[in-house]
Amino acid sequence: MHVARHGHLRLVYETSGPVDGAPLLLIGGLGAQLLAWPDEFCTLLGERGFRVARFDNRDAGLSTHLTGVPAPGWIRSVLHRSSAPYRLEDMADDTVAVLDALGWPSAHVVGASMGGMIAQTLAVRAPDRVRTLTSIRSTPSAWIGTIPAPRTLLGLIRMGANLSADEESSVKRFLAMRTIIGSAGALEPDDVARALARRAYLRSADRPDGTIRQRAAIIASGDRRAGLRKLRVPTLVIHGDRDPLVRPIGGRATAAAIPGARLVVLPGIGHDLPSAVWSQVADEIAALAGLLSGGRAPD
Repeated sequence: MHVARHGHLRLVYETSGPVDGAPLLLIGGLGAQLLAWPDEFCTLLGERGFRVARFDNRDAGLSTHLTGVPAPGWIRSVLHRSSAPYRLEDMADDTVAVLDALGWPSAHVVGASMGGMIAQTLAVRAPDRVRTLTSIRSTPSAWIGTIPAPRTLLGLIRMGANLSADEESSVKRFLAMRTIIGSAGALEPDDVARALARRAYLRSADRPDGTIRQRAAIIASGDRRAGLRKLRVPTLVIHGDRDPLVRPIGGRATAAAIPGARLVVLPGIGHDLPSAVWSQVADEIAALAGLLSGGRAPD
């Protein structure tokens, strides 16, 4: 475990893979710890020639939680964007701080969900730091593909009604979440999912206020498409065709906005990264980076 600093913020990160591998930075989603990028998936990336770094965003995991900072609810965030205590641009600057701590002038950048939004923002703000961009189950705007279907929304509301912070409640929420938004035909066995949930809880207990602040940042950060249209960074967009949380239109809009972007749609996949697609996704990322035969080398 290592620590990067961005002002008063402490950003915890881990590395794996060959020391001389191509630098690759993974950016996690809403409320997610770095464990959301499974160890085994990171190993696959390492086997394809990457030196992999993953980190906890601000307000998640072992990175700084902005305790005491306002956490505006959804309605207030929509009506008063200025109520957000920070924006995705600030989280992109956190990412730059991690790159600096790693000693990487640039890296292949991969983000999932909110992490995809941060990765897009980073590419727009600092394209010289991004060798290639991979945006997974994400969107270029808080208003494209982010209104869940009624059944999904009801499930999320019911799940959020119990915010007890004890270990068993945290595990139950994790298991409930994966059945609501995950890949129905490719879920990991319950014992595997339960073990991961307990590991995450023991590493850092749930702090819902941090997730609320991150959500406010998404809402406040606007539409990135104008900036994305100017990008000349090799880009891969990956999206599950069964994603109920950020619907596939979000991935299509991302790919359409970025010149030359390649869109890969994963059949039967929801808002997760099940082991059934790890090898395919790792191959796609490596091909984009020019590390596999037939891949496109970055400019």
